[in-house]
Amino acid sequence: MGLLSDPYRRRALSRLLLRLNTPLCIISFLAGLGWFLGLAFHPFTLRIYMSENAMGSTMVEEHFVHGERALSYAREFAGHKKKAGGMPVAWLEKTMWNLGLEVHKQSFSRTLPFPDEMRERYMVKGTNVYGILRAPRAASTESLVLSVPCSEGQQNNQAVGLMLALASHFRGQIYWAKDIIFLVNEHDLIGMEAWLEAYHDVNVTEVHSSGMLGRAGAIQAAISLELSSDVITSFDVAVEGLNGQLPNLDLVNLFYSFCQKNGLLCTIQGKLQRTDWDSLPAFVHSLQTMLLMVLKQGSGRPQGDHGLFLRYHIEAITLRGINSFRQYKFDMGMVGTTLEGMFRKLNNLLERLHQSYFFYLLPSLSRFVSIGLYMPAFGFLILILVLKALDLWMKLSRYDVDPDDRLCDGDQGPSPVALEEPKPSLLTLVPPLLICHATGLALYFVPILGQQVATQHFPVSESEAVVLTVIAIYVAGLALPHNTHR
Repeated sequence: MGLLSDPYRRRALSRLLLRLNTPLCIISFLAGLGWFLGLAFHPFTLRIYMSENAMGSTMVEEHFVHGERALSYAREFAGHKKKAGGMPVAWLEKTMWNLGLEVHKQSFSRTLPFPDEMRERYMVKGTNVYGILRAPRAASTESLVLSVPCSEGQQNNQAVGLMLALASHFRGQIYWAKDIIFLVNEHDLIGMEAWLEAYHDVNVTEVHSSGMLGRAGAIQAAISLELSSDVITSFDVAVEGLNGQLPNLDLVNLFYSFCQKNGLLCTIQGKLQRTDWDSLPAFVHSLQTMLLMVLKQGSGRPQGDHGLFLRYHIEAITLRGINSFRQYKFDMGMVGTTLEGMFRKLNNLLERLHQSYFFYLLPSLSRFVSIGLYMPAFGFLILILVLKALDLWMKLSRYDVDPDDRLCDGDQGPSPVALEEPKPSLLTLVPPLLICHATGLALYFVPILGQQVATQHFPVSESEAVVLTVIAIYVAGLALPHNTHR
């Protein structure tokens, strides 16, 4: 306390910080960068483990043997899809009804903010079809979701076939304690968002839908499946959701555990983990995987349909079947066995997944970096901003004495009058803060308003109007440093 109350010592500390500000910033940057790069080193990461007791063991005997039936459903779906020129809604409803599911459909439409002028698309219309398998051993208070996007062309037909085969298999089991929803959504993210908004009776993105006639219990977890071939060589898992949200780590660990049990190759960010973890190539491989995850989180874009579930506090992942040039391949039976085991484990949950991490980085599927390990790296980088802010504040302060007034060897110190000069008032910070907040609000609202005005009065498209509006805001913002200069 004496160091801060004594004006001479406080001035000495200020001069020390001013003199060492740049070296401290450089050291802080190098420390943060080095810390982050070191996170990919194997001894600095943690081995995965299951925190939820209900999912702690994979000792589940799977019985799925309907791989050929899944391929048969896939061929039928592809034929009706080609005939209808889109998603065969009537065929899906009939097939799900024959499987003993409670079938519903939902129509939706969404006006595009940036119309697709190449295909003259200004509005997206579609239909979601879903079937509910009611739990025979419990009331409809909780549920699980298996979703499959209906993509254009021949993509994802096998995923629909496998989903229907799983529905047929699950229908004959009596151990389900949660409802299971089998969802086929059209137009990928748009259809999924329309279904989630209708299911939770909210309207966030202004999607117009016909509402929802059938609901199950509160959704505990969801898995989105993407398959485009009859066989796969590996499974890739996508975890990054909207605005960088991540699912509970236990769900990722569950997927990895069943892949290990059934001998399935599993990857993350499209990279298969290496076994020579103590070598330099393994370190570079882990670092690349971790950086890809950080970049995808930073983009804020969901890497699959699962990303929209996370907004509603529903743990979800997307599983993509990859068919590469590897010699050993897995059929639909093995894929269905893995999914059956995962759903049986999720069926045992007594509450939502909450015991494991929600903030983590994955250099591989067998190792993870917790928030307590990677936050110091960001702390060192943020420290640079704090040091620079202190530097600017002390340069503006009256206690930063002019060079002519600095102490010499024979000086006894500055005059008392110099020490009693008042510091800058905090009110001097109000104008810059107001201008910065006003600029932020303008960047948030003006592009939308400018787009509406520009398209009504000028011959420009919506995308051009938004770009021109943002450019105008930034050009006007060039005067900000000049207007806030003291």
